[in-house]
Amino acid sequence: MIGITGFGAYVPRLRLARQAVAQANAWYAPQFAARKGTRAMANWDEDSITMAVAAARDCLGPGDDRGHVRAVFLASDTLPFTERLNAGVVAGALTLDEDIEAIDMGGSQRVALSAIAQAVARVQAGGGDALVLAADERKAPAASQQELDYGDAAAAMLIGKDEVLAEFLGAGTVSVDFVDHFRAAGEDVDYHWEERWVRDEGIGKLVPRAVAAALQQAGLAPAQVDHFIFPSSFARMDAQVAKTCGIRPEAVADALLDQIGDSGLPHALLMLAHLLERARPGELIVLAQFGSGAQALVLRVTDAIGSFRPVRGVSQWLARGVEERNYTKFLAFKGRLQFERGMRGEQDKKTALSTAWRHRSALLGLVGGRCEVTGSVHFPPSRLSYDQGKPLQDTQRPHKLADRPASILSWSAEYLSYHPAPPHHYGQIDFDGGGRILMDFTDLDVGEVDAGTAMEMVFRIKDTDERRHFTRYFWKATPVRGAFTR
Repeated sequence: MIGITGFGAYVPRLRLARQAVAQANAWYAPQFAARKGTRAMANWDEDSITMAVAAARDCLGPGDDRGHVRAVFLASDTLPFTERLNAGVVAGALTLDEDIEAIDMGGSQRVALSAIAQAVARVQAGGGDALVLAADERKAPAASQQELDYGDAAAAMLIGKDEVLAEFLGAGTVSVDFVDHFRAAGEDVDYHWEERWVRDEGIGKLVPRAVAAALQQAGLAPAQVDHFIFPSSFARMDAQVAKTCGIRPEAVADALLDQIGDSGLPHALLMLAHLLERARPGELIVLAQFGSGAQALVLRVTDAIGSFRPVRGVSQWLARGVEERNYTKFLAFKGRLQFERGMRGEQDKKTALSTAWRHRSALLGLVGGRCEVTGSVHFPPSRLSYDQGKPLQDTQRPHKLADRPASILSWSAEYLSYHPAPPHHYGQIDFDGGGRILMDFTDLDVGEVDAGTAMEMVFRIKDTDERRHFTRYFWKATPVRGAFTR
């Protein structure tokens, strides 16, 4: 049996109110006045890489041993780097073994399902567990339909043979150059074609073909399907596709559009992660996605489904959301609005790539050093340990800090220097078991933290060298919200 052995997701804390967008643009686009709900909004220091890391951690849990993961497939249409292995950055942040296979995948909104099929094939070949990650952080023109429809999110699926939660039964694929939208190289927003054409000639004809092929391979009839996942921002398009396929209307899954929006490439897996939180043994799931044709997968939930819980899961990510009504903040975070930075924001941020390589474990994985003699923890790790006048050499061993409980020793919040989301919060963080780091804080409100506040680590953008277009990543601290399930 091969299938999903773990799942997770990530939804940013901020949720932009669509009414705030409609009100800000009412003078130009009054047709959006009736739009309700919210859409997930990435913070300024989040992108597809950081969200993929968050979803992976939600799936894998805090354990130090991740040696069973032998491949990482990172699917995204908004990867930060065109010529740099984005999946390699993710693998480093997750402290995975350096001899794993890491692959970037993109070019179509259905590529996350293609990644699942590729992961299944790899596991069948005896290659160990494969981690499939999908994330998108899309941009759209101001006052556009897409600005209201889109949402930022990520999902993670671990594919393997042990303790399978949902067995892979079959897949169907239709690969054709039907262009419903496109984004040319060098552009950061999509160009969309007319909705009726896309619905009738694209989705309505291509997706049922992929679903039929997947069900045929699985040896199942459409009436047997318990849950049908098909993300689309077109009203009732999922129900229309289900009807064409012969799937019962009550099987259509909630697309979460009123809370998250359409996250694009990862959305089918995000909906799957949400569904698996409450799925029951024996239930049959069909998930499909449209893009340059269509792809569909068939899964059967196993008796092991009750043995696994993500660290938080979609439900908890939804519950921790905070409504954001500041439209200019959204534009600034998306890079659509430039504010005056002052002289303090003019410094060059060139990254020494040689230094980044030498200290990659500390920078990407937040790995310190623990002295085998004294037990003291040092960050960054070094060859020298110094405790109460007793210098020791070469006694430190790798000590992972990212998943350890932590709290604030001291902190500051200031407006003096430039920061994309003032005030700039930072402070000294103490880790349980030893270790102290001066680091930035993120995803918090003024007055929310104090000395002793429990904090957890999140992988984020540290800063961007805008002259050379290089993004630097590191870890930040954020207040612990919601109970962990494992």
